[in-house]
Amino acid sequence: MLNQLAFLYCASVIIGTALLAVRFKNPVYSVLSVLVLFFHMAGLYLLLNAEFLAAIQIIVYAGAVLVLYLFVLFLVSLREEVKIERFIKSHRLATAVSIGLGLSLLMIIPSFKLGAKGEYPVERITELTHTKAMGFELYSTYLLPFEVAGLILLIAVIGGLVLARKEEEIK
Repeated sequence: MLNQLAFLYCASVIIGTALLAVRFKNPVYSVLSVLVLFFHMAGLYLLLNAEFLAAIQIIVYAGAVLVLYLFVLFLVSLREEVKIERFIKSHRLATAVSIGLGLSLLMIIPSFKLGAKGEYPVERITELTHTKAMGFELYSTYLLPFEVAGLILLIAVIGGLVLARKEEEIK
């Protein structure tokens, strides 16, 4: 019963803050509502006994990604951003489009089928812990995509350093 109440709380806060993130006109308020969303998603992971994913959710998303968002927000002129007209001027039209998209998603949900079960049954995962099972799978089956993702991130960091470096004056 307590798990269901905690799930309903986290789910309702996630839905509410997601709507607020889209609704706020000020980008800083949107980023702060996304921060609350990320923390409650970590709470859902804790309810699923996936402690590693909860920690990664907080460290990577709530930490690194939101710091990046805030850094970009400080680089742009917020006064000009707030004055920009909305994409859809009619609130009724925007609400109708949103409700239509939501209903179409609800109609699609029953067509989803469960995929094949993994090679780790629940007993094996509880024996190994989630982190070890994820590590075994990541570093055995998905080693090449993991390394490619690391290489792409390295290239992005090098590109960011090259772009951030100041050009020396030519004498």
